[in-house]
Amino acid sequence: MRIDKCYFCSKSVYPGHGSAFVRNDAKVFRFCTSKCNKNFKMKRNPRKVRWTKAFRKAAGKEMTIDSTIEFEKRRNVPVRYDRELVATTVKAMKRVAEIKQRREHAFWKNRMAASKEKLRAHRKRKLEAAKKVSVKLTEPMVVESPQKEKVREKIKVSAKSRSALIPGEGRSMGMEVD
Repeated sequence: MRIDKCYFCSKSVYPGHGSAFVRNDAKVFRFCTSKCNKNFKMKRNPRKVRWTKAFRKAAGKEMTIDSTIEFEKRRNVPVRYDRELVATTVKAMKRVAEIKQRREHAFWKNRMAASKEKLRAHRKRKLEAAKKVSVKLTEPMVVESPQKEKVREKIKVSAKSRSALIPGEGRSMGMEVD
């Protein structure tokens, strides 16, 4: 069973899945989804599209120099079938997958630690810049006047009418016409 790689995003394309585009010079481009196919037709560069493997490698988000990656390369040399060879190959593939996973996790941890350090340094610089720029507010000086105390005066308000419902007194519910 031949598992191809998507030309655009580098995902695995299993037999019976995806689509292929054959150019006039007989070069075959395999795509995992129509999304990759459309991006290829729009002549987008996979290294500039953030969700592709090429971008991740170019931006240092993915492991590029690792011996386990070389095992994924396609070999066109046919090998005669041997049951023992197949069994050892399957064991080796599992072991390589374990090693690769462990290395990827260590790589991810180092990358996250580095980004945390960057974030801390950035916050520290921002805080220092804010301290330099910020204006210190001081309380206004209170001018003391000769002991004047505020005297509260009572405001007289006329008493409201006894009832608002009785016509002629206060507000009435009906309209008055002159």
